[in-house]
Amino acid sequence: MISLDPFYPIVPDTEWLARLLPRGIKLVQLRIKDQPATVVRAEIERAIALCTGHRCDLVVNDYWREAIELGARFVHLGQEDLAATDLPAIREAGVKIGVSTHNFEELEAALAARADYIALGPIYATTLKAMPWPPQGLPRIAEWRAKIACPLVAIGGITLHRAPLVLASGADSVAVITDIVTGQDPEARVENWIEATAPWRNLSTERPQG
Repeated sequence: MISLDPFYPIVPDTEWLARLLPRGIKLVQLRIKDQPATVVRAEIERAIALCTGHRCDLVVNDYWREAIELGARFVHLGQEDLAATDLPAIREAGVKIGVSTHNFEELEAALAARADYIALGPIYATTLKAMPWPPQGLPRIAEWRAKIACPLVAIGGITLHRAPLVLASGADSVAVITDIVTGQDPEARVENWIEATAPWRNLSTERPQG
């Protein structure tokens, strides 16, 4: 079973990666939106090089073909992507798979896809985008934790003050977008997050799995 760092920032491009990697992040998702294929490929290629140089695990959102071709180690898929994705090809390439979930039906789909980690959200209300799902809340984290054996990532409205509660409720990692990319000093904020999640670092392999 894989082990995930408890702090999981999500960034839109490699300029953000270049800024934040020197601060010590060890797990990051590159979530590229609405870019030409040539830009997507170049961004993923650069992201792999940057993360390799900083010994950081890179998760490529959506673009599983490019992830395979360019040698990424992780890919993250939404529920709508599962049916159109060649999961056996991803497995054959040795790429690990993360899957988003928002309800029990989607959890079953993620488990059927043999996800290497499962993301649950939104935990709290989020201003990033309109969500068709209500906030899951902390009890739902414990429910998911009891049903899965792989790492659990919590996402949605998680702040520095909320992170300890989320991790104590059973999440192995907290995904963070808005709190980083909209901050006045993202680099310092990343350092705050690394410090805040330090008590849970390296604990994922020790937690009993349900």
